[in-house]
Amino acid sequence: MTNYKGLTAEEVNISRQNHGNNILPTEKKMGFWRQYLSSFGDPIIKILLVALSINIIFMFRNADWYESAGIALAVFLATFVSTLSEYGSEQAFEKLKEDAQKTQCRVKRNGYVQVIPIADIVVGDLVLLQAGERVPADGIIIDGSVTVDQSPLNGESIDVEKSPSNDRYDQWDLAHSGQAFSGSNVVSGEGIIKVERVGGDTFYGNMAHIMQDKTRESPLRIRLTQLARLISKLGYCAAILVAIADLFNNLIIDNNFDMNLIMAEIQNISNFGMHLLHAFTLAITVIVVAVPEGLPMMITIVLSTNMKKMLADNVLVRKLVGIETSGCMNILFTDKTGTLTNGKLQVSKIVTGNSKIYTKISDFAKEKGLFDLYKISVLLNNQSTYSKGKLIGGNGTDRALLESIVTTGSIPKYKYNINSTLPFDSKNKYSMVNITGDKNYTLVKGAPEIILSRCNTYYDNNGRVQTIYNKGVLRKIWTEMTVNKERVVAMAITEINANSIDKMHSLTLVGLVGIKDEIRTESKKAIENVTKAGIQVVMITGDNKDTAVAISREVGILKDNGTNGVVTGQELAKMNDVQVKKIMPTLRVVARALPTDKSRLVNIAQEMGMVTGMTGDGINDAPALKKSDVGFAMGSGTEVAKEAADIVIMDNNIRSISKAILYGRTIFNSIRKFIIFQFVMNLCAVGVSIIAPFIGVDAPVTVIQMLWVNIIMDALAGIAFAGEAPLAEYMTKPPRKLSEPIMTGDMLKQILLMGTYTITLSLVFLKNHITHQLFFYNENETVHFMTCFFALFIFCGVFNSFNARTTRINILSNIKENPLFILIMLSVVVIQIFLIYFGGSLFRTVEISSGEIIQITLIALSVIPVDIIRKLIKKKYKGKRIYKTKKMW
Repeated sequence: MTNYKGLTAEEVNISRQNHGNNILPTEKKMGFWRQYLSSFGDPIIKILLVALSINIIFMFRNADWYESAGIALAVFLATFVSTLSEYGSEQAFEKLKEDAQKTQCRVKRNGYVQVIPIADIVVGDLVLLQAGERVPADGIIIDGSVTVDQSPLNGESIDVEKSPSNDRYDQWDLAHSGQAFSGSNVVSGEGIIKVERVGGDTFYGNMAHIMQDKTRESPLRIRLTQLARLISKLGYCAAILVAIADLFNNLIIDNNFDMNLIMAEIQNISNFGMHLLHAFTLAITVIVVAVPEGLPMMITIVLSTNMKKMLADNVLVRKLVGIETSGCMNILFTDKTGTLTNGKLQVSKIVTGNSKIYTKISDFAKEKGLFDLYKISVLLNNQSTYSKGKLIGGNGTDRALLESIVTTGSIPKYKYNINSTLPFDSKNKYSMVNITGDKNYTLVKGAPEIILSRCNTYYDNNGRVQTIYNKGVLRKIWTEMTVNKERVVAMAITEINANSIDKMHSLTLVGLVGIKDEIRTESKKAIENVTKAGIQVVMITGDNKDTAVAISREVGILKDNGTNGVVTGQELAKMNDVQVKKIMPTLRVVARALPTDKSRLVNIAQEMGMVTGMTGDGINDAPALKKSDVGFAMGSGTEVAKEAADIVIMDNNIRSISKAILYGRTIFNSIRKFIIFQFVMNLCAVGVSIIAPFIGVDAPVTVIQMLWVNIIMDALAGIAFAGEAPLAEYMTKPPRKLSEPIMTGDMLKQILLMGTYTITLSLVFLKNHITHQLFFYNENETVHFMTCFFALFIFCGVFNSFNARTTRINILSNIKENPLFILIMLSVVVIQIFLIYFGGSLFRTVEISSGEIIQITLIALSVIPVDIIRKLIKKKYKGKRIYKTKKMW
């Protein structure tokens, strides 16, 4: 170590100028305002902007700025809130990245060891490595020997030894014994690397470059584009019909179908021009009224609200549309390690010499005498250490054994001296430590086939030596543990001082210890929920075929005892894309997978029209995470993986992915419910606005009243629908096809029926002599009567919101899970009553009696039984059962 001086300050500066800092390349982030401007590309926002432009043109003619201001406010709120939510989430993610960049490492410069941030490392630096540290840059080992975990780079969980090598260094290869790579973790040993590549030039950085590729549009954006086209077509058709009807009324009906008068009116350029302008103005008004100003705002509200809920469930959403996309998934490609399993080796079983099996370390700890010998064997014959609440160094087996003691309480300090050690190696298959103190022991730990054959005695529960009579039973248990994919370690003690196990023939068995990366307790239920939702789950792992099959069967991905749906990476490589497409519907497990297999499978699934999900944590997972429609990165994963993902699963738990799917489906259902609610109101507004002038009622709903409906009321309704509970029934329905529009046939029928009924109810109210008498209609002073109509219009909307929120006969179904809905609708009613009494000329309202309000409420309430009749007819003729449901969690 003292022979290495490292770079001088001047050499550091020169290297930094020539090769740059050790900072990963990242996609250029948009600032808040650039991100805000990009949100105007939303298809519904584009319609609003067109409507706003037309309205501004006519504003100068009519001096009526209310509608223009209303549309502008709707656009601003929807885009601003959306940007604010996504920008805030991105800032939280950037904070995670900044924390990672602050990680420090030790370097030798100017002959001294210095601690610097990993971002300050330059080419030529000498970096000191020890167990528990991360390799900060690509380099060659020049001194010492370290064992590293390269799984974040290649997905393989086998530790690799790195030491100075005489092999050629002209190519960079993860398998090279003398090359260390940024992103890998030092498991044991100490060493020095000379940095050769930093930042974007590292293996880690090259993977980050791939992340710059653009991905395809989200399903929600595609569906909103389709909806925007539908709204445009319907709006334009309605506008044309209104213009034609207006011209027909002014030219033909007003002239009593007299062709001479009609021709004279047409030939009068001034009059005919006024008629054309009036028809065009009315057509534009219809388009503006038909545009759902509240929809973008509602989508923003529902996504933002659920983003916060998901964060409480350990799900960090980086991209708002990622929430909804997760609910559309057809197929989920998932890692095994850390997602289906706990992600670390743990002691799963301890078998004593009398064949007693302990599956809980807490139960084994009650056997004081034997457990004390177990602790001595683990603590003193171990390459890992426990410091400041963390396990440091050693291989996975050593850390698992040490953790089994840590979980039982404080680590005891024994008065023993370690005289000699024989580290574990793959050739000997055991490690050995000679200790002296209260007693003189040689502690042996290793493969059962090496140690068990040399054990003729064992320690009983009290720590006394007993003769082994059932070694055959122990071998049978050991075999069963191996079949169960447990790593079995035998631990024994002898009082003979020797430097080789070959000289020992009378070992005393402490026990057989099973070590396993345990399946998460919630994985099986989560997989069941996901598969019940009609989502195909494919486990991709670097494990061998037998292990992959056993684990996939245990968590429920494989349902039978065969291996149908299981392929290896080697078999996959021999198939062309057409052949892979044929097996895709039945594919369940890919064993011995390569990093490139993930990206290939995502591409092929997308070509088949599937909405793909991908989980991952390593650098090797990043391309597939980026390419997939929704990428789930694990919270403990690499920064590159998180950068590529749409959603970060903070607790590394597949149950959280199941939650994300449910949230996505809940959000989409909430959007559909809101669309029904708003389109019924808009259809009513358009219908009444078109028909009323022909029956002698001018401006039944004023511009400022529509502003209240489209901005304030819709915003409140958006919050109400955003609170809809995630129901278990959503996870029993198949995923939506990518081609499925956001507006279904059933939705359109409900909108047309309830819209038509509300229009009819409104027109009857306006022209029926009974309502004229009830609400004191006066031809010379219509404000009182029109105030009553305004209240009816709003109350119909409130009651229709209850119709829209559920397909059940019981309109209050699951309302307890969303009490905010009732509170908000009551607030709308209160605000409406306030406007009646205090709106004045601005809202064209005057005070009406409480009796009239009650009568209006009862009339508006009729929309509920009408929709119940619709639901009953639908149930009868479509045979659709209405299930009693419960909240998912």
